[in-house]
Amino acid sequence: MRMTTLALENVLAKAGLKVNASEFLALVEDAARRLSPPNPDPAHYFSPDQRGTLADVGLDLSAHREGERDYRARTVAEHAVLADSALTVQDAAARLGVDDSRIRHRLKERRLTGWKDQGGWRLPAWQFTGSGVLPGLDVVLRAVPDDQPALVVAAFMSTPQTELVINGKQATPRQWLLAGGDPEPVARLAATLGTPV
Repeated sequence: MRMTTLALENVLAKAGLKVNASEFLALVEDAARRLSPPNPDPAHYFSPDQRGTLADVGLDLSAHREGERDYRARTVAEHAVLADSALTVQDAAARLGVDDSRIRHRLKERRLTGWKDQGGWRLPAWQFTGSGVLPGLDVVLRAVPDDQPALVVAAFMSTPQTELVINGKQATPRQWLLAGGDPEPVARLAATLGTPV
Protein backbone atom coordinates (compact mmCIF):
# COMPACT_ATOMS: atom_id res chain seq x y z
CA MET A 1 0.00 0.00 0.00
CA ARG A 2 2.80 2.46 0.88
CA MET A 3 4.51 1.77 -2.50
CA THR A 4 1.25 2.61 -4.28
CA THR A 5 0.92 5.85 -2.32
CA LEU A 6 4.52 6.80 -3.13
CA ALA A 7 3.97 6.00 -6.81
CA LEU A 8 0.83 8.15 -6.91
CA GLU A 9 2.57 11.03 -5.12
CA ASN A 10 5.43 10.76 -7.62
CA VAL A 11 2.98 10.97 -10.56
CA LEU A 12 1.18 13.94 -8.98
CA ALA A 13 4.49 15.75 -8.43
CA LYS A 14 5.62 15.11 -12.02
CA ALA A 15 2.28 16.50 -13.24
CA GLY A 16 2.86 19.61 -11.12
CA LEU A 17 -0.18 19.01 -8.93
CA LYS A 18 0.26 20.34 -5.41
CA VAL A 19 -1.81 17.73 -3.60
CA ASN A 20 -0.96 14.63 -1.60
CA ALA A 21 -2.19 11.15 -2.55
CA SER A 22 -5.03 11.01 -0.03
CA GLU A 23 -6.34 14.45 -1.03
CA PHE A 24 -6.21 13.50 -4.71
CA LEU A 25 -8.01 10.21 -4.07
CA ALA A 26 -10.70 12.12 -2.18
CA LEU A 27 -11.11 14.37 -5.25
CA VAL A 28 -11.39 11.31 -7.49
CA GLU A 29 -13.95 9.72 -5.17
CA ASP A 30 -16.00 12.91 -5.11
CA ALA A 31 -15.81 13.29 -8.91
CA ALA A 32 -16.76 9.63 -9.39
CA ARG A 33 -19.77 10.03 -7.13
CA ARG A 34 -20.96 13.14 -8.99
CA LEU A 35 -20.02 12.17 -12.55
CA SER A 36 -20.63 8.43 -12.67
CA PRO A 37 -24.27 7.63 -13.36
CA PRO A 38 -25.51 4.30 -12.03
CA ASN A 39 -27.33 3.82 -15.35
CA PRO A 40 -25.33 1.43 -17.57
CA ASP A 41 -26.09 3.65 -20.58
CA PRO A 42 -24.71 7.12 -19.78
CA ALA A 43 -25.73 8.44 -23.21
CA HIS A 44 -29.29 8.36 -21.86
CA TYR A 45 -28.55 11.48 -19.78
CA PHE A 46 -27.55 13.70 -22.72
CA SER A 47 -29.32 15.22 -25.69
CA PRO A 48 -28.09 14.23 -29.16
CA ASP A 49 -26.25 17.57 -29.44
CA GLN A 50 -24.57 17.09 -26.07
CA ARG A 51 -23.59 13.51 -26.98
CA GLY A 52 -22.00 14.83 -30.18
CA THR A 53 -20.01 17.46 -28.30
CA LEU A 54 -18.78 15.00 -25.69
CA ALA A 55 -17.79 12.52 -28.40
CA ASP A 56 -15.95 15.30 -30.29
CA VAL A 57 -13.68 15.92 -27.29
CA GLY A 58 -12.96 12.22 -26.84
CA LEU A 59 -15.49 11.08 -24.25
CA ASP A 60 -16.99 7.63 -24.82
CA LEU A 61 -20.64 7.44 -23.79
CA SER A 62 -21.31 3.89 -24.98
CA ALA A 63 -22.78 1.40 -22.54
CA HIS A 64 -20.32 -0.59 -20.43
CA ARG A 65 -19.64 -4.09 -21.72
CA GLU A 66 -18.70 -7.05 -19.54
CA GLY A 67 -14.95 -7.40 -19.08
CA GLU A 68 -14.34 -3.91 -20.45
CA ARG A 69 -12.44 -1.25 -18.60
CA ASP A 70 -14.81 1.28 -17.01
CA TYR A 71 -15.18 4.04 -19.61
CA ARG A 72 -15.97 6.62 -16.92
CA ALA A 73 -12.58 6.35 -15.22
CA ARG A 74 -10.78 8.70 -17.63
CA THR A 75 -13.48 11.36 -17.31
CA VAL A 76 -13.45 11.12 -13.52
CA ALA A 77 -9.64 11.41 -13.46
CA GLU A 78 -9.71 14.39 -15.87
CA HIS A 79 -12.32 16.12 -13.74
CA ALA A 80 -10.29 15.51 -10.57
CA VAL A 81 -7.16 16.98 -12.19
CA LEU A 82 -9.14 19.94 -13.56
CA ALA A 83 -10.58 20.64 -10.09
CA ASP A 84 -7.26 20.18 -8.28
CA SER A 85 -5.30 22.42 -10.63
CA ALA A 86 -7.94 25.18 -10.68
CA LEU A 87 -7.22 28.51 -9.02
CA THR A 88 -9.36 30.29 -6.46
CA VAL A 89 -10.36 33.90 -7.08
CA GLN A 90 -7.64 34.94 -4.64
CA ASP A 91 -5.01 32.81 -6.43
CA ALA A 92 -5.98 34.25 -9.82
CA ALA A 93 -5.95 37.80 -8.46
CA ALA A 94 -2.48 37.29 -7.00
CA ARG A 95 -1.21 35.79 -10.25
CA LEU A 96 -2.55 38.70 -12.30
CA GLY A 97 -1.68 41.37 -9.74
CA VAL A 98 -5.25 42.63 -9.46
CA ASP A 99 -7.93 42.86 -6.78
CA ASP A 100 -10.31 39.90 -6.22
CA SER A 101 -13.21 42.01 -7.50
CA ARG A 102 -11.46 42.36 -10.91
CA ILE A 103 -11.40 38.56 -11.25
CA ARG A 104 -15.14 38.32 -10.47
CA HIS A 105 -15.76 41.13 -12.97
CA ARG A 106 -13.78 39.25 -15.66
CA LEU A 107 -15.78 36.09 -14.92
CA LYS A 108 -19.02 38.01 -15.34
CA GLU A 109 -17.80 39.54 -18.62
CA ARG A 110 -16.63 36.09 -19.86
CA ARG A 111 -13.03 37.26 -20.05
CA LEU A 112 -12.18 34.38 -17.69
CA THR A 113 -14.02 31.11 -17.17
CA GLY A 114 -14.73 29.07 -14.08
CA TRP A 115 -17.35 27.32 -12.01
CA LYS A 116 -18.69 27.67 -8.51
CA ASP A 117 -18.31 24.95 -5.91
CA GLN A 118 -18.80 24.94 -2.14
CA GLY A 119 -15.61 26.98 -1.65
CA GLY A 120 -16.51 29.64 -4.23
CA TRP A 121 -15.26 30.23 -7.76
CA ARG A 122 -12.68 27.88 -9.29
CA LEU A 123 -10.81 29.00 -12.41
CA PRO A 124 -9.19 26.34 -14.63
CA ALA A 125 -5.42 26.77 -14.82
CA TRP A 126 -5.23 26.24 -18.62
CA GLN A 127 -6.39 29.83 -19.21
CA PHE A 128 -3.39 31.35 -17.43
CA THR A 129 0.22 31.76 -18.52
CA GLY A 130 3.26 32.40 -16.35
CA SER A 131 2.76 36.13 -16.74
CA GLY A 132 -0.96 36.65 -17.22
CA VAL A 133 -3.92 35.38 -19.19
CA LEU A 134 -3.80 33.36 -22.40
CA PRO A 135 -3.67 35.83 -25.33
CA GLY A 136 -7.02 36.12 -27.11
CA LEU A 137 -8.84 34.25 -24.35
CA ASP A 138 -11.68 36.77 -24.14
CA VAL A 139 -12.42 36.36 -27.87
CA VAL A 140 -12.57 32.57 -27.51
CA LEU A 141 -14.64 32.54 -24.31
CA ARG A 142 -17.28 34.84 -25.75
CA ALA A 143 -17.78 32.28 -28.53
CA VAL A 144 -18.21 29.26 -26.23
CA PRO A 145 -21.92 28.36 -25.89
CA ASP A 146 -23.23 29.05 -22.36
CA ASP A 147 -24.28 25.43 -21.78
CA GLN A 148 -20.79 23.94 -22.17
CA PRO A 149 -19.29 22.59 -18.93
CA ALA A 150 -15.76 23.42 -17.81
CA LEU A 151 -14.51 19.90 -18.58
CA VAL A 152 -15.66 20.16 -22.21
CA VAL A 153 -14.01 23.56 -22.65
CA ALA A 154 -10.79 22.30 -21.01
CA ALA A 155 -10.76 19.23 -23.26
CA PHE A 156 -11.31 21.42 -26.34
CA MET A 157 -8.49 23.78 -25.39
CA SER A 158 -6.08 20.85 -24.97
CA THR A 159 -7.07 18.79 -28.04
CA PRO A 160 -5.14 19.27 -31.30
CA GLN A 161 -7.35 20.71 -34.05
CA THR A 162 -6.88 20.06 -37.78
CA GLU A 163 -7.59 23.74 -38.51
CA LEU A 164 -4.77 24.97 -36.24
CA VAL A 165 -1.33 24.15 -37.60
CA ILE A 166 2.03 25.31 -36.23
CA ASN A 167 5.21 24.25 -38.06
CA GLY A 168 3.32 21.58 -39.97
CA LYS A 169 1.79 19.99 -36.86
CA GLN A 170 -1.75 20.17 -35.52
CA ALA A 171 -1.87 22.39 -32.45
CA THR A 172 -4.21 22.67 -29.51
CA PRO A 173 -6.14 25.94 -29.18
CA ARG A 174 -4.01 26.77 -26.14
CA GLN A 175 -0.76 26.18 -28.05
CA TRP A 176 -2.10 28.24 -30.96
CA LEU A 177 -2.90 31.21 -28.74
CA LEU A 178 0.39 30.93 -26.83
CA ALA A 179 2.24 31.06 -30.16
CA GLY A 180 0.51 34.35 -31.00
CA GLY A 181 -2.07 32.86 -33.36
CA ASP A 182 -5.21 34.78 -34.32
CA PRO A 183 -7.95 33.95 -31.77
CA GLU A 184 -10.72 34.11 -34.39
CA PRO A 185 -10.18 30.58 -35.79
CA VAL A 186 -10.21 29.21 -32.23
CA ALA A 187 -13.39 31.19 -31.50
CA ARG A 188 -15.07 29.75 -34.60
CA LEU A 189 -14.20 26.23 -33.44
CA ALA A 190 -15.30 26.98 -29.86
CA ALA A 191 -18.65 28.28 -31.11
CA THR A 192 -19.43 24.80 -32.46
CA LEU A 193 -19.08 23.07 -29.09
CA GLY A 194 -22.37 21.34 -28.40
CA THR A 195 -23.53 21.31 -32.00
CA PRO A 196 -23.82 18.17 -34.14
CA VAL A 197 -21.01 17.60 -36.59
